[in-house]
Amino acid sequence: MTTLSIRLPDDMAEKLKSIAKVREISLNKLMFELSAHVLAEEEAKQKFLATQLRGNPKKALQMLDELDALGF
Repeated sequence: MTTLSIRLPDDMAEKLKSIAKVREISLNKLMFELSAHVLAEEEAKQKFLATQLRGNPKKALQMLDELDALGF
């Protein structure tokens, strides 16, 4: 497992700590969840673009509907 250090403005760090506290999780867990969300979003985007490039508009539109249902 890798340790990652990031620099954030103090106010942003405090807001993230507050969110983690409200959710009753550690700041580390919150950052993990946020990172996983961004990675899933990027993977979905790449799949959509690949489908679009293959010329399958019906499948691409279906993927957009699925993403909408997930709240992306």
